Amino acid sequence: MASMQLRPDSKGKVRDIYDCGDTLLMVASDRVSAYDYILPDEIPYKGEVLTRISAFWFERFADLIPNHLLSMDPADYPERFAPYAEYLAGRSMLVRKAQTVPIEAIVRGYLTGSGKVTYDKDRTVCGIELPEGLVEASRIPEAIFTPSTKAELGEHDENISFERCAEIVGKEVAAQLRDASLKVYEAGAEYALTRGIIIADTKFEFGFIDGRLSLIDECLTPDSSRFWPAEGYAPGVVQPSYDKQFVRDWLRANWDMQGEPPHLPTEVIEGTSARYLEAFEIITGHKFVPATS
Repeated sequence: MASMQLRPDSKGKVRDIYDCGDTLLMVASDRVSAYDYILPDEIPYKGEVLTRISAFWFERFADLIPNHLLSMDPADYPERFAPYAEYLAGRSMLVRKAQTVPIEAIVRGYLTGSGKVTYDKDRTVCGIELPEGLVEASRIPEAIFTPSTKAELGEHDENISFERCAEIVGKEVAAQLRDASLKVYEAGAEYALTRGIIIADTKFEFGFIDGRLSLIDECLTPDSSRFWPAEGYAPGVVQPSYDKQFVRDWLRANWDMQGEPPHLPTEVIEGTSARYLEAFEIITGHKFVPATS
């Protein structure tokens, strides 16, 4: 399989972006990031899983909110990408250009992670007061919108209040972000639960295309969300997950967050890949077959 020899116009933690004039080609690598670091090892099939799950949700939510996806067929891509069609199959999207909103649109339906840390201090998450008595993995009575800044590569995102979000993007856009994020999360979480997955929280990115707020980047993937198995769910303990929490947990136990992140052991790489593939099959209802097999 020919790997990409073209230099991307921009490079994110996971995706490489190529400017195609009126469109962009987004290519999801198998890189994995955690705690805002790109790790030295790749997770097999990860890029394809992220791309294909996002496409599944984009299609499912098409009547709910616009998105940027044009095509996943390398035959539709500009001619310069033709030599790399095999590599691009399944892991790439030709998308509309958007005026990106500089906010990470986070929705939390369950209490965990950084939200649990601040809740334990003062019963709030990103300035939102929550009821007493919640524990690790408690369902939040009503899903909450908790935006963060969108940091540059190598920097850390910062949780902000809705008021601060409105100062950055304006009250009207902030309200659109909040309403769209909650609407998409609730629709996705409701469907996922029928498939046996709890979406504990997620992160969306939005942009304006032809003046309409649209979903961009990825959508409800194991990279942008916490996926928990519904079977055996019990508040009060850290839940098993289908996402990269497996990687985060290993890093937290084996690295002091100083210097460059360490290599992951084989069992963590293989275990994480297996979790991504299982998430794909549960969410989509289809057995994962690599696009280039």
